Amino acid sequence: MNEQLRKSIITKIISLITIIFTLILWMVSTKLKWIDPVFLPSPQSLWKTFLDLCHNGYKDSSLGLHIMQSMYRLLVALLLAFVTAVPLGIVCGMNSYILAIFEPFIEFYRPLPPLAYYTLLVLWLGIDNSSKIALLYLSAFAPLFLATLSSVKQVPKDRIHAALSLGAKRMNVLFSIIFPSCLPDIITGLRTATGVAYSTLVAAEMVAATSGIGWMVLDASKYLRSDVVFVGIFIMGGIAILLDGVIRLYQRKQFTWVGKE
Repeated sequence: MNEQLRKSIITKIISLITIIFTLILWMVSTKLKWIDPVFLPSPQSLWKTFLDLCHNGYKDSSLGLHIMQSMYRLLVALLLAFVTAVPLGIVCGMNSYILAIFEPFIEFYRPLPPLAYYTLLVLWLGIDNSSKIALLYLSAFAPLFLATLSSVKQVPKDRIHAALSLGAKRMNVLFSIIFPSCLPDIITGLRTATGVAYSTLVAAEMVAATSGIGWMVLDASKYLRSDVVFVGIFIMGGIAILLDGVIRLYQRKQFTWVGKE
């Protein structure tokens, strides 16, 4: 067994022991009532709440519908961000004059908290899914654009010049050299964009929503339904891990050299 594999196994065992210890401590603390159940429900009560949500749903909508509504808003926003931020990032990386047009606007809104401009999106686009998707889109656009832009600028110039000197057209250079060279960084940018957009999901479902896992958590908190809040948080965390895991799996399969020394 090589050193890297042994270290990986040990770290996974440590993580598993940590999770088991935390779960035992949680069960003991709630069993002995060290903490008020309103603030920290027991794992058993959360499991019962989860089963109840699976069977009866929440506020006349099934749990699956809440999850599907949230995923629809998130995935549509990510798709729109990918098909706009990546081409624009490539073009801006290749042409500093075009970058000068878009960079001030992107750098202005990028550090703003999403709720700072969400009210404007509601005024412009209404209270339905359009404003929510727009908010998630804007939160995902900037990190994806910046990752693409940075990657384009790091493509070796001699690789491009060599292709041009051999008679390649600029479109061939774009699709055969620049885009493949940038793809690992673009996927990394997509991971970041997914995390940022996912963390904005609750804010996107705050206004005039009646479905969505983020809305469910927010609505339950108004009635001190901490059990529903915790179940919603665990569901959101599980979905986030799943989404990130899919992207990481694609990275490992397609770019085996990334991260290797």
